[in-house]
Amino acid sequence: MMGHDRYAGGRHLRDSEQVEAPSVGLAKTLERFNFPLGRLKTGTPARVDGKTIDWDVLTIQPSEVPAQPFSHIRQFNEEQPPNVEAGKLINCYQTATNEATHKLVMEYEHTLPIYDGMDGKGNGPRYCPSIYKKVLRFPERQGHNCFLEPEGLNTDLVYPNGMSGPYPPEVQEKILRSMKGMGAVEIVRPGYDVEYDFVNPQALTHTLETKEIGGLYLAGQICGTTGYEEAGAQGIIAGANAGRAGAAQARGETPPLPLVLGRDEAYIGVLIDDLVTRGTQEPYRMFTSRAEYRITLRADNADLRLTRKAMEYGLVTDVERISALDAREFLIDDRVERLRNFELLVTEWAARGRVDTMGGEKMSKKAGQKKTAEQILHMPHVTLQEVEDILVQVNKEKRDEAAGNGEDVAGFDLSSTPQSVFDTVEASIKYSSYVRRQHKDMESWRKAQGLRIPPDVVYTHEFLPTLSSEELEKLSTNRPATFAEASQISGLTP
Repeated sequence: MMGHDRYAGGRHLRDSEQVEAPSVGLAKTLERFNFPLGRLKTGTPARVDGKTIDWDVLTIQPSEVPAQPFSHIRQFNEEQPPNVEAGKLINCYQTATNEATHKLVMEYEHTLPIYDGMDGKGNGPRYCPSIYKKVLRFPERQGHNCFLEPEGLNTDLVYPNGMSGPYPPEVQEKILRSMKGMGAVEIVRPGYDVEYDFVNPQALTHTLETKEIGGLYLAGQICGTTGYEEAGAQGIIAGANAGRAGAAQARGETPPLPLVLGRDEAYIGVLIDDLVTRGTQEPYRMFTSRAEYRITLRADNADLRLTRKAMEYGLVTDVERISALDAREFLIDDRVERLRNFELLVTEWAARGRVDTMGGEKMSKKAGQKKTAEQILHMPHVTLQEVEDILVQVNKEKRDEAAGNGEDVAGFDLSSTPQSVFDTVEASIKYSSYVRRQHKDMESWRKAQGLRIPPDVVYTHEFLPTLSSEELEKLSTNRPATFAEASQISGLTP
């Protein structure tokens, strides 16, 4: 949809003028099989010609160098992604809306589409709002950031992130040209909105197989989610289960053990459990705040949490990946054990380290006591780098003394923790006490689920300042009677 014009041709394919036809037949088939369907919407901004942007007046957003690879194999081998190695990085730039932009956004409000969902307003993503929604919700703001993101190495197309809004093309041009550096910008392809059918994900099991039709698996926007990562995460689980079940059937074998990830194992587990147990009334987005066990669900330990399970289900067979996992596990255990076994008098820790972080003068009251490097690292502002610097310094002094006495110096470890495991070693020690507390809190939460909520409670920031606006809105709308009922509301954090 653009303006009041509604097109049945579907959406543009990425980096193409071609249009993807809508799957009307699929929607009608799902409806015929009594799947519970709803309507959601999403939008995309215009694509603009980078040659018509005045880059010199904009704020540069440089790429990260060195980059942090997603691949733990690259991290372990201390390799950079190919484009970083080759120096083929593109910078993004930042501009922003202003009062003139906001005036145009509201002046042409009447040209926006009328949707099927939510009384014509359309049920779109709460956390990726259109520029119209941002101006409407935050009238006090004088500007909203817009990040100009080149779409690739070999194209002049630029994606103005944060500027979605399906105004008529000529209005989109006026809005974009009101922003700094965009005074002469040309639109290559106007932005538009798409309204689409989705299946209530409560009709699925945790394998993403439909309850109504065995062997049919759903993943992505059809399940009510928004975002590439959310779709990819579901695709892994649905694809793995569909492939394993289909292969077993073709071989005449009994159905295999389904692949299901728990809420304590992965954000994928949180995502799918939220969807199939709570459903969703708006495009679902994954946030760390949705997870009870977010302290242990970290990017640095993703391979440690999931690779062995992937091996068990036949999804990972690559020898290099398995070897990298074995080596990382060994290194992490080795470095943690090293910190656990190294100790100094607390006064020496304070004397060698930063006085303000390692206890300082307070340590003098504990003269004669010792603490391990692991215990020192538990202190709030102490870093692994600081602890290891002291450890290496002490070992070097002892080695030099032993060498002067003609003794064997082979046992003095002067190495530092490799970068490939550095964050994991530091986090596993730093967060260990919080992880224990987290598990205790979750146990208390489970025991408290039967507690009743007063029916006259007022859900406002004044009385409940720690809750988000989304949580207050949903609690006020649903009015749960117990904590158990509250925990089943989609979007309510644990």
